[in-house]
Amino acid sequence: MAIVLQKPHLLVRLRPLVKGFDGPLAFAIFVLACLGLVTMYSSGFANGARFFDHGRNMLIAGFIMFVVAQIPPQRLMALAVPLYTLGVALLVAVALFGLTKKGARRWLNIGVVIQPSEIMKIAMPLMLAWWFQKREGQLRTLDFIVAGLLLVVPVGLIVKQPDLGTAILVLSAGLAVIFFAGMSWWLIIPPIVLGLVGVVLLILFEPSLCADGVRWPVLHDYQQQRVCTLLDPTRDPLGRGFHIIQGMIAIGSGGFWGKGFMQGTQTHLDFIPERTTDFVFAAYCEEFGFVGVLVLIAAFLFLIMRGLTIAVEGPTLFTRLLAGSITLSLFIYVFVNMGMVTGILPVVGVPLPFISYGGTAMVTLGLGLGILMSVAKSKQLVQS
Repeated sequence: MAIVLQKPHLLVRLRPLVKGFDGPLAFAIFVLACLGLVTMYSSGFANGARFFDHGRNMLIAGFIMFVVAQIPPQRLMALAVPLYTLGVALLVAVALFGLTKKGARRWLNIGVVIQPSEIMKIAMPLMLAWWFQKREGQLRTLDFIVAGLLLVVPVGLIVKQPDLGTAILVLSAGLAVIFFAGMSWWLIIPPIVLGLVGVVLLILFEPSLCADGVRWPVLHDYQQQRVCTLLDPTRDPLGRGFHIIQGMIAIGSGGFWGKGFMQGTQTHLDFIPERTTDFVFAAYCEEFGFVGVLVLIAAFLFLIMRGLTIAVEGPTLFTRLLAGSITLSLFIYVFVNMGMVTGILPVVGVPLPFISYGGTAMVTLGLGLGILMSVAKSKQLVQS
């Protein structure tokens, strides 16, 4: 008698791939992706390709997230040193013979034009999580010093390009790993206090510090002007202060309920500069108002809280540090972008996750979320 073997149904074959996917995290991602597409359709309406490109970038990021989620954290850990080494080598190559655009040397032509600093947004937390995992149970002060050196080298190369926005993101990702690894509060509090004192002094002596001809150490001239513009946007309302002023006008004009989808006058009359990238939050606020902002912030907070929960429940030190760092980096993205648009932080090139247009940033976001999914899956597999 012949035996007929029935081929398993497609859903049965796909089940191992989706098993262990974190439902709450996937829900938050779906909600934010929908908000991003709706916002991009309106803010990028004058350039129809922006909406379709944004959707394509989301699909690519989603595919990357799905693939990375299938990789066990142990294999991700094996990629830490090679990826970090490659990232630093490419940053050195950029410093030596990179492409210069608008006064900044940030790109490298290797057949295709890439921005190596983006690699460090993932490579940095991977490397430091690997470092502390190898020294679990025997951490000494020297280990934190070495971790600091591993962080300072790529951040210094990125600052030199100059690219302050990316440097802040890489620095925050690395500091998050060091903090979660158990760095003493005695080392954390003094820089915070010094930073607050510096801000107070800057506000008190702003007229003299921002006077013509005064140059600050360390910062480039354009970076100094961004800080001075933050303190007083009306200093140059049609120039450096134009972005902040128009962004705040758009946010205020949205009111409680917003002007409505596709009804933003500041957006569609081109008063908001970079309305699909850095200042897309202003376009969102104008059309969806205070209520829409609450929905967006609630979605981001849910995503961040879920990421921190995944980090706390990670089965190993490596997974806990990595997931915690990626989640905190997402918070920094959101806080810095919203802060610069609302006028409480200087304008730096930091996109709003899911909402801002940009292929490289979306791919990096997909990688980070894929790692979170991988950690969540590893936790469930260990429990089962």
